[in-house]
Amino acid sequence: MTRNSAPPPIKPGPLQEESVALPPSLSGRSIVLVGLMGAGKTSIGRRLAARLGLPFHDADVEIELAAGCTISELFARFGEAEFRAGERRVIRRLLAGEPMVLATGGGAFMDADTRTCIRREAVSLWLRASLPTLVRRVAQRTHRPLLAGGDPATILQGLMEKRHPVYAEADIVVDCTDESPDHTTSRVVEALVNFHAPRRLSLALSTGNYDVVVGEGLLERAGGLLAPVLPQKRCMIVTDTAVAALHLDTLRRGLMAAGFECHAIIVPQGERAKSLSEYGRVMDEMLEARAERRTAVIALGGGVVGDLAGFAAATLMRGVPFVQIPTTLLSQVDSSVGGKTGINTQHGKNLVGAFYQPRMVLADTGTLATLPPRELRAGYAEIVKAGIIGDLAFFHWCEAHGHEVVGGNRQMQAEAVLRACAFKAQVVGDDEREEKPNNGRALLNLGHTFGHAIEAECGYGVVLHGEAVATGIGLAFQLATRLGQVSQADTDRVIAHLNSVGLPGEMSLLNRRLSASRLIHHMSRDKKMRDGRIHLILPTAIGQCHTTNDTPPEMVRETLLAAGCAE
Repeated sequence: MTRNSAPPPIKPGPLQEESVALPPSLSGRSIVLVGLMGAGKTSIGRRLAARLGLPFHDADVEIELAAGCTISELFARFGEAEFRAGERRVIRRLLAGEPMVLATGGGAFMDADTRTCIRREAVSLWLRASLPTLVRRVAQRTHRPLLAGGDPATILQGLMEKRHPVYAEADIVVDCTDESPDHTTSRVVEALVNFHAPRRLSLALSTGNYDVVVGEGLLERAGGLLAPVLPQKRCMIVTDTAVAALHLDTLRRGLMAAGFECHAIIVPQGERAKSLSEYGRVMDEMLEARAERRTAVIALGGGVVGDLAGFAAATLMRGVPFVQIPTTLLSQVDSSVGGKTGINTQHGKNLVGAFYQPRMVLADTGTLATLPPRELRAGYAEIVKAGIIGDLAFFHWCEAHGHEVVGGNRQMQAEAVLRACAFKAQVVGDDEREEKPNNGRALLNLGHTFGHAIEAECGYGVVLHGEAVATGIGLAFQLATRLGQVSQADTDRVIAHLNSVGLPGEMSLLNRRLSASRLIHHMSRDKKMRDGRIHLILPTAIGQCHTTNDTPPEMVRETLLAAGCAE
């Protein structure tokens, strides 16, 4: 279950017919209410439990029953630290049982171990109330230990400043006003019914594990999602001019809600940002902003930003925490997953770089709504590639739903991102640093040797990476057919599908007359060269590929000429 860092509050509205049909992600899970004293956790919790048909428990009551004395007496006798330890044990015991609605004390969620337990066993819901509302509710309640001997407003203000950034890690946030408890409970039920938990994929690597989180609205939740995996609430956001205008403010708000301090570094749009000079400027700005070893670098943008920011994170002070927040379909399914980072040189693309894994990837599918159709199609090339490499059933899915993905269907886009990331996660987990020469991670480069040559010849950004890869996949199939390794029927089927979704599965659709000799020259300088030979990934069937470095150069040339290239 993922966390929510203070999304926009659910505004009061007319009472609607209550429904207890919670989404599948909440089925069989307890609901834990968190928030400051006076937020209404007990009164709302009792009503919520009744409407959902679940038992209700109050953690403070359970603690008093177990201790045989009041909370105030426990504080007086043993102090807060000992009280929190007992509270942690009680909450762990309760959540180990049947699903329930559990109201916790105001400080319970501040304990890291308690948060971990709640995150694992339940869905957390923060009842957020304003200072005036809290003061009115608790000013006359002298039994609260934290209010003893001071002005309630001053004490509550201090608690809000300290605790709200941590409460922001809750899965759901509902603002409480002076409306009736029944009305607030109705809005809590509405929030639960409408809650769509992001889906997670876990990559298990030799260098550590991290999650790829896929869902909508993750930018607004970024602080709560990232706080558990980062050592410091301080970050450097690297983004480009186009993405900054669209998404930077939203990300900042999401991070600041959880108490993060943010510094943004904006780079030019496109491949020109992946240069040695721009890399140096980014590094200098991070150091001038007093980045530390525990300060995170967050990449907000497409593959170019991810590659540049990731390489900066890998080399700044010999490595600082890194987070990928990809905003294009291509980067969500490709460059953000797997840890490849790098920059370009005059000799080729990504020739300077490092394998450096992020602490987390947040793939906010809501950002895809801002992409032009051409960018969506380019991203789809990497999605269908997963099916072509090693998952025939996924290729069938792409044939059935590819038009919906590139057409903007949000549900199908999310499903495609999840499936493609799951495939890549499995491949990367088996071969993190691309060291298996035949059937490891190198297979993900299907279409890339041809594609990189096309990009280099046309100019980076003139032909989009996904477009070049699509043409490269078509050329790989045509070459494999010429070599007798794959049937003409499979080649025709793959090219027809690429063309049908608007991708250039054939050289002629690039509308550029390229030179076979020039393309082979670029291929000979590709970083995947082995012992001076061009290294290719070729298919034997849809869903089956292999690597080779013994393809006769004349067969590559004949394939390019047959595809329409000039000499």
